[in-house]
Amino acid sequence: MNQLAINEKVGPNYKLLELTGDITAYTLSDLQEKMYQYILETNVVLDMAQVSSMDGSGVGSVLATINDGDENGTKLFIMNPSDSAHEALTRTGFWSSFHVIHAITEVSDS
Repeated sequence: MNQLAINEKVGPNYKLLELTGDITAYTLSDLQEKMYQYILETNVVLDMAQVSSMDGSGVGSVLATINDGDENGTKLFIMNPSDSAHEALTRTGFWSSFHVIHAITEVSDS
């Protein structure tokens, strides 16, 4: 089982979480805590380029964070999802619900 490394960066209207490793029920707690805390304050960007796998728990947390953002006027952005992350998110049937970006300059408040 791989771990999940989280590297945080702060921008003018977002917090960027660069993720490396597996997003699973076993590795999710730290990420989940950060997403839920930050989405109340600002936009959150998950850089998923280095995500090696993602299970249903990870997808569920991302969807819950999107809903929390909608309630608070903030957004969760998915940046550069790896093939594994893209496949997991697509399987939900909610792909169109995700704000997918390719560069941090695409983060907007609207």
